[in-house]
Amino acid sequence: MKNHLLIFTISVILITNISITPTFAELENSIVVSTDKTSYSNGEIIQVTGEVRDLYSQYVSLRLIAPNGNLAAIDQLVVDIDKTFSTKIAVGGPLMKSIGNYTIIVQYGDEKNKATTSFELEDHSISEEMMKMDTESTIPIEFSSDLIEYEITSGKILNILPDIDANSLIISISSTDEGMITLTIPRAVLDAVLENGEDDVFFVLVDGEEVDFDEISTLTDRTITIEFPAGTEEIEIIGTFVIPEFGTIAAMILAVAIISIIVVSAKSRLSIMPRY
Repeated sequence: MKNHLLIFTISVILITNISITPTFAELENSIVVSTDKTSYSNGEIIQVTGEVRDLYSQYVSLRLIAPNGNLAAIDQLVVDIDKTFSTKIAVGGPLMKSIGNYTIIVQYGDEKNKATTSFELEDHSISEEMMKMDTESTIPIEFSSDLIEYEITSGKILNILPDIDANSLIISISSTDEGMITLTIPRAVLDAVLENGEDDVFFVLVDGEEVDFDEISTLTDRTITIEFPAGTEEIEIIGTFVIPEFGTIAAMILAVAIISIIVVSAKSRLSIMPRY
């Protein structure tokens, strides 16, 4: 009798396991999710939509994972009576600044019951900044009659000073935030050329640190675009040639200074000489 009872108990357990296993299998991957586009840029809206196969919970959890693995956003979405869910995510903000691939993970109940989709955050920062740039302006170079055309965002150019010894231009700026500056430099003002006459690359420093930049060259000038962080004070563009008249003008200034000193000294001596 005991043997019959044992056999019956084992049979019930086996039957129960067989009937339950398909149920769990049905729950796996019973949720789908997608976005309206595969790539976005800063300021756009991501439309997230999805659907569950079995309606047994009111909510779906959503996680947005940044390219570096950090959690960029988290939300709890309501599952409608038609088994669908949706939400909108604005691109940008402090947790969504990195360029690259982002992953959306939605989970419905059990950890196994989840789905993923991904999208690219593209680098449109330069084109967006160009749209926000101030009206094009010009600024004179110290000790010269030459002008530099420029555009700048999140900052202001204070002056542009030539460095004869370094064959460079030093641009002093005041910046309130991350920004970008575009300078159209005549080749007659500053250039970088090889011995064979071909163009060489400029060397650009932002507060003493070398940075990358974009450049467009023509026969008469070279236009460079440089991004800078908040608080930047100095940008130096180093080439192989700087305006030759800087040296002449500097010499003239020195000569005028020396003459002025001589005149002042002569007047001083005359003023202290005794009168008879």
